[in-house]
Amino acid sequence: MPADLSFSLKQARRLALAAQGFSGRQAPALIKAAHINRLVERLGVLQIDSVNAVVRSHYLPLFSRLGTYSPLILEQAAWSQGRRRSLFEYWGHEASLLPMALYPLMRWRMQRAQQGQGIYSQMARFGREQQAVIQRVLKTVEQQGALGAGSLSTREERAGPWWDWSEEKHALEWLFAAGLVTVAGRRGFERLYDLPERVIPGEILLTTVGEAEAQRGLLLHSATALGVATEKDLRDYFRLDPADSRNRLAELVEDGQLQVCQVQGWKQPAYCLPEPKVPRKVPASALLSPFDSLVWERARTERLFDFRYRLEIYTPQDKRVYGYYVLPFLHNERIAARIDLRAERANGRLAVHAVHEEEPGLDEEGMLALAVNLRQMADWLGLEQIQLNCQRPSADRLRAAMISRDRLV
Repeated sequence: MPADLSFSLKQARRLALAAQGFSGRQAPALIKAAHINRLVERLGVLQIDSVNAVVRSHYLPLFSRLGTYSPLILEQAAWSQGRRRSLFEYWGHEASLLPMALYPLMRWRMQRAQQGQGIYSQMARFGREQQAVIQRVLKTVEQQGALGAGSLSTREERAGPWWDWSEEKHALEWLFAAGLVTVAGRRGFERLYDLPERVIPGEILLTTVGEAEAQRGLLLHSATALGVATEKDLRDYFRLDPADSRNRLAELVEDGQLQVCQVQGWKQPAYCLPEPKVPRKVPASALLSPFDSLVWERARTERLFDFRYRLEIYTPQDKRVYGYYVLPFLHNERIAARIDLRAERANGRLAVHAVHEEEPGLDEEGMLALAVNLRQMADWLGLEQIQLNCQRPSADRLRAAMISRDRLV
């Protein structure tokens, strides 16, 4: 398939950054629910992760793009009762928050899950073999309303580590994947499940979208959120099946809704929306969640930013290269550093355990931008102090930058 449009790597980066919403931060008082909703609609998905080393991952992409905002705004959009709810939880990328408008585009995935397709083999087997448990749990939800797995469990032995789920938890997860229950709210980090008709607006539930049309819609949303992307990049955004993705992508190109293009140094053809506008520059500075949609597809991150990134949470401590919970630092269209951070809430401080600059390093202005971002993050998290534990020369430069801003504590 010939490409009739080409981009330099620098242009591709700018397209990607602009598409991802890195267009400048606002004063905290100006960030309202409408700003949050617009940004989530642009991104299409916020990945949820349980690790709370700094802050739960779904909160951080909004801070990275908008600056200091109230997490309560996101919580109301995701889990409030009534008109304020504009997001829902489902398997978008991984476990995710998605705009309510995408709910009809996920129905085909729910229907496939009911048939045991597109879900983990263990869950599919549970769905085939344990319908009695599933129906019992569904009936309880119907009768009692929003419930967590803990309140339904009948197991008497102590749960083991990781995925040692009770039968009731397995049943709820199967029902959730199948779209027969949805997340009504959270208690701490525990999901509370209820029937979709008691959570999702009626007009959304009544909207019917065919499977092929829904997949095309998701690919278009991916293209909007990524700016320029290969077929694999586009399908990964909402975790589409490769065969489905290739078929729908060909239809979108034939229909003129996507355009084939080429990016400098990329072996595979790329795709973008028609008539893309490349910004002259995107001078954003931001600390990124490891699960930020700008960097979650590691091969794309390497192609786009020459940045090889691996999360080392599950790597033994003596084998870690950069640290336990490392946030990439975006600055002036580069991922210019990696910062190993921890929010030590009991001590009221943000601990910087390691600072690793990427070649060719951060200049004085870049190090100052990092210092400002750390101070803003600490303030956003309600942490009074920033403690530099790193002994590397980069930390000395960061300390000097913080002193120059009268922020060292």
